[in-house]
Amino acid sequence: MSEMSRLRCSFCTITFRHTLISFEELVQFAQREGFDGLEVWGAHAGHLYKERDGSEKAILEGAGLTVSMISDYLDVGTQVNFADTITKCKELLVIADWLGTSKIRTFAGMRGSREVDTVEFEETVRQLRILGDLCMNQGIELLVETHPGTLADHKGAAHRLMMEVNHEAVRLNLDFLHMWEAGDDPLESYELLAPWVAYFHLKNVTSLAYCSVFQPHQVYAANGSRKGMVSLEKGAVNYRSIIDRISQSGKFASVEWFGADPMRVLKEEIGWLHQQLNRLHSVLD
Repeated sequence: MSEMSRLRCSFCTITFRHTLISFEELVQFAQREGFDGLEVWGAHAGHLYKERDGSEKAILEGAGLTVSMISDYLDVGTQVNFADTITKCKELLVIADWLGTSKIRTFAGMRGSREVDTVEFEETVRQLRILGDLCMNQGIELLVETHPGTLADHKGAAHRLMMEVNHEAVRLNLDFLHMWEAGDDPLESYELLAPWVAYFHLKNVTSLAYCSVFQPHQVYAANGSRKGMVSLEKGAVNYRSIIDRISQSGKFASVEWFGADPMRVLKEEIGWLHQQLNRLHSVLD
């Protein structure tokens, strides 16, 4: 397995949304534990850009790391002020260029695929194409995340959305757990959506009953429930088979941890991921 084809691993800085820690400390941690990059939450990216002093790029480059993606939220649909979305997109493109990343994550609206009418669906498609044009002009890909409560909330919906948007700069961030949560087989979802998948999110849970812990009102609340959140190895989603399938993709996969003791957990997660990749490497060699 060549280094170019090997799965690359990041962690999401949203993990540290309730933690007082510097960007330099996160980079040092990522380098020390063997991550390939950081997925920077939009709120963190905006703050870094606003407070920039010229050292941020040097810190990243010195550690041999990259910003794999900015994860943010660009409002689309019939209920939004799209002019504001355009403005925010342009601001994110400036920040993405500054951080040296080629990917921005967003969601496809704020309602599930079975809740929207034709007008809202078509308007969302139109808006995603416009945002795709803005991104493409700057050499950036806009990644729609597969996520509940959006137009990419199961594999069929995500497939339909990508077929309709039909834009070379609009791709998918495949969250395997959310496909499983929707009742879809994660690997079958990847097979169907592979032409558009440019990134992976990895997280796990003990059972379907606890998937609500990933809802925004839980995730963003400092005292929100974290019950059911577990490591990739120990949860209900079979990540061994997933890693086997995506190990040679050459794409980035981010560990998305929202629970307690983030540095310990992320250290264990990257250790387990490296074990899986090394196992596959030895088999292929």
